[in-house]
Amino acid sequence: MSYEMIALLMFSTMMLMLMTGQRVFGAIGFVGVAAAMLLWGTGGSDIGFSAAMKLMKWYPLLTLPMFIFMGYVLSESKIADDLYRMFHVWMGPVRGGLAIGTIGLMVLISAMNGLSVAGMAIGATIALPELLRRGYDKIMVTGVIQAGSSLGILVPPSVVLVLYAMIARQPVGQLWLAGVMPGLMMAGLFIVYIVVRCWLQPHLGPALPVEERQVPLAEKLRLLRAGILPLAIFAAMMVPFVNGWTSLVESSAIGAMTAFLAAVFKRRMTREVFETSVRQTLAISCMFMWIILAALGFGAVFDGLGAVRAIDSLFTQQLGLDPWVILILMQLSFILMGTFLDDTAMLVIVAPLYVPLVQALGFDLIWYGVLYTITTQIAYMTPPFGYNLFLMRAMAPPEITLRDIYRSIIPFAFVMVLALALVMAFPQIALWLPNLVYSK
Repeated sequence: MSYEMIALLMFSTMMLMLMTGQRVFGAIGFVGVAAAMLLWGTGGSDIGFSAAMKLMKWYPLLTLPMFIFMGYVLSESKIADDLYRMFHVWMGPVRGGLAIGTIGLMVLISAMNGLSVAGMAIGATIALPELLRRGYDKIMVTGVIQAGSSLGILVPPSVVLVLYAMIARQPVGQLWLAGVMPGLMMAGLFIVYIVVRCWLQPHLGPALPVEERQVPLAEKLRLLRAGILPLAIFAAMMVPFVNGWTSLVESSAIGAMTAFLAAVFKRRMTREVFETSVRQTLAISCMFMWIILAALGFGAVFDGLGAVRAIDSLFTQQLGLDPWVILILMQLSFILMGTFLDDTAMLVIVAPLYVPLVQALGFDLIWYGVLYTITTQIAYMTPPFGYNLFLMRAMAPPEITLRDIYRSIIPFAFVMVLALALVMAFPQIALWLPNLVYSK
């Protein structure tokens, strides 16, 4: 059997196991180690062992539990409630102001957490009931919360970009900085859409009544401090790193400790909050470690077979496709897979194939990491089985149906496709900031 056929058999076996409901790391790791032993005998078992050793020696992996802990401390201590109250008071007088404030809230939550699930949970439990009570259109606000929560996997400290960095062997710091401008640009496009839509159709997002706007200036300034807190935590973490005073791991420790002290200072660090944060951090960190371990083992076998070179030859020489056409087809495949897989599973499945292929085609892997993440955001919200659609259905009140959720996401998906096209057409949107910082 040719190496190309072996690679195809590995890939199809892995997909079949995933469709039967097997755990992602189990399916990928089993196929990788079993293929290695069938190809190279008992010596093939060393591939799994060497992947484990590589994982244990990966110093940047220490950032993962730090940022997850930071996010859970801030969300469990209800600091997000203060943030929403701030946006409620300051943005309420504007048409669609609370929806705009919700996008701002999601950006700050993303900068504190790095996971889209946290933004979804906070948006659905805090923002959604308030928006509905104020007479906002249920379809528009459902889309606002889903789109805003997706920013969590693009705005640093994105946990997904950490995972991509480890699998693609790229610097985490550069990837984070590359996600800043596209993330803010996408949030800005969401806000522009909300402003234009509410200007054309005022009934979709009415301004707050006059009596509710009459908040004393002292109260407004007090609430403004709630928004400064997460920015201060983010600055305490990123400024020393960007200036080269600390390493990425040291900065992640500063972020975790600053978030912990902020919760203590606000007298919200109870035993229950601490225990929940630690348990969730341990669970998610272990899940990511198992997935990275499986991906490293599978990727080593795939590289050893020369599958990437064969596919590169098929696309560029035999089929004569342009590198940009190949890149677009890869992004479309992510959207297709996103209908039944989450972002982690998608990355682990295709990273051994796509990352070396992108490099062989001459594209920048930092830039491609941002493209992957934006495409994952779109895939998260693509009917019929988008991951975020069902999260929203589980958290939304009964009056919001699955049909409403499907309809709500259509305009925001188009906005995200526009953002993806802009980053593809102008790579410096993603690469300008990391080039600026790392040139120092």
